[in-house]
Amino acid sequence: MSGSKTRVYLARLAGVSVFDPNGDQVGKIRDCVVTLNTGERPPRVLGLLLEVRPRRRIFLPISRVQAFAANQVVVSGVVDLKRFEKRATETLVIGELLDRGITLIADQSHATVIDVGIEQNRTRDWDITKLYVKQGGGGFRRKAQSFIVSWGDVTGMQLESVDQGTDEVLAKIDIMRPADIARMLHELPAGRRQQIAESLEDSRLAVILGELPEDDQVEVLSQLELERAADILEEMSPDDATDLVSQLEPAQAARLLLYMEPDEAEDIRRLLSYDERTAGGLMTTEPVILAPDATIAEALAILRSIEISPALASQVYVVRPPLESPTGKYLGAAHFQRLLREPPSKLVSGVVDYELEAIGPETPLGQVARYFATYNLVAVPVVDEANHLLGAVTVDDVLDHMLPEDWRELPHDFTDVEQDVVEVDDEGVTNDG
Repeated sequence: MSGSKTRVYLARLAGVSVFDPNGDQVGKIRDCVVTLNTGERPPRVLGLLLEVRPRRRIFLPISRVQAFAANQVVVSGVVDLKRFEKRATETLVIGELLDRGITLIADQSHATVIDVGIEQNRTRDWDITKLYVKQGGGGFRRKAQSFIVSWGDVTGMQLESVDQGTDEVLAKIDIMRPADIARMLHELPAGRRQQIAESLEDSRLAVILGELPEDDQVEVLSQLELERAADILEEMSPDDATDLVSQLEPAQAARLLLYMEPDEAEDIRRLLSYDERTAGGLMTTEPVILAPDATIAEALAILRSIEISPALASQVYVVRPPLESPTGKYLGAAHFQRLLREPPSKLVSGVVDYELEAIGPETPLGQVARYFATYNLVAVPVVDEANHLLGAVTVDDVLDHMLPEDWRELPHDFTDVEQDVVEVDDEGVTNDG
């Protein structure tokens, strides 16, 4: 990694694996941290934002980078495993600079940043020196053209830009998991977070909202147009939507419920009637519900849907009509593994597990958790006094409500808290005190 002529384009590093000199993987690159200057000096690169196991985002100083190679980065030295906390003077390249509108000084034409190039200077620091930009496109017979310009040949990068799109960022996060996107959004300035959120498809944003801290959820939803906010709530699972609505001001919540489809709004109103730390407050009203005459083939076809979470797909619930909750008489549950072992033409009523006892909606959280732990359950049916199925509680909902309220904002590390620093050297990764 010698010589100032080495140029690296940062957007292309997203998702690239980082290795120590011994060939062991340290993590993956999620972004690059830079500091923007108010003067003429190019912005300085501070380091890389890495994701390390288990799904923790850390800061790696650029001085620890030994080599940028094809599809990989090699690092050495001490890697601090403390969770990354973005400072006010820091800027994320992928999250905040891509899609930014700039002006070319030469002819005062406008362009959009689609990548950022860095080079090493005489002091061996790394600076942003080049911008890969595009112009045109989007109109009749207007072809977009892309080219490279020097940092000093543009204006509009020093301050937060209002002329900033989302195309490049959306392309980068398209393959990321919702929880990872949520963490990225949480670390962005509020304005940029809202801009990206508003550009996401309804179904995608609904899932990501469920992974954000509560304050961020309320902030994002509150700034959406009322009709779209209602659409987002309809896309969310009823239990997640209820948790979000419960955090809103009563007047705002009431307006949103009026804009929602009546059936969807009724589910949320029903869930709001229960204490949030009871089975009724934890449950979803949309488990997989089947009539007794449904076949195993029909059940498996439904469970294959990617829209059904793994926990809900662990079993189906067999009831008498009507099949919408609250249903007719609850008969029992049929486990996914049992369905796989039986002929597809067999009826689900023939493989119902009558030993799995349902719980009532007023069952407190502690008792629900003990029930899950005692019988190693993934999901439990919830019925009323007349044995009508109201919904189901899944183990992830139990965990969400047993963890601290700010758990989504805490470090995602499940290792010993004292293991905050590792040494990356030719011998691999070793603990450093």
